[in-house]
Amino acid sequence: MDAHNLIPVEKNPNIEDFGPGDTVIVNVRVVEGERVRTQAFEGVVLRVRGNGRGETFTVRRITNQVGVERTFLKCSPNLESVKITRKGKVRRARLYYLRGLSGRAARIKEDRRS
Repeated sequence: MDAHNLIPVEKNPNIEDFGPGDTVIVNVRVVEGERVRTQAFEGVVLRVRGNGRGETFTVRRITNQVGVERTFLKCSPNLESVKITRKGKVRRARLYYLRGLSGRAARIKEDRRS
């Protein structure tokens, strides 16, 4: 028996269901010395991989004309919330092609079905 089967995984109720192409705001708990604060990271979800306790997702944003990608663990206690601002209409699960695009070319159409 593995140790990861002994500890139950509780889903965070503040994490909405999202997928690749969605624009999300991720609120992360940051520890600086003795201070603890919340930092928001807004961007487009490039990929969602894994399942269970090892599920991760990668978010990309452009800051000062530089692309910044950050990967988050979905079951991390440092993840306070994930909020969807736009649902994206995409046809693939991995949006790595966005790394080579900038400006208007990197836009994703909005999914207005829901």
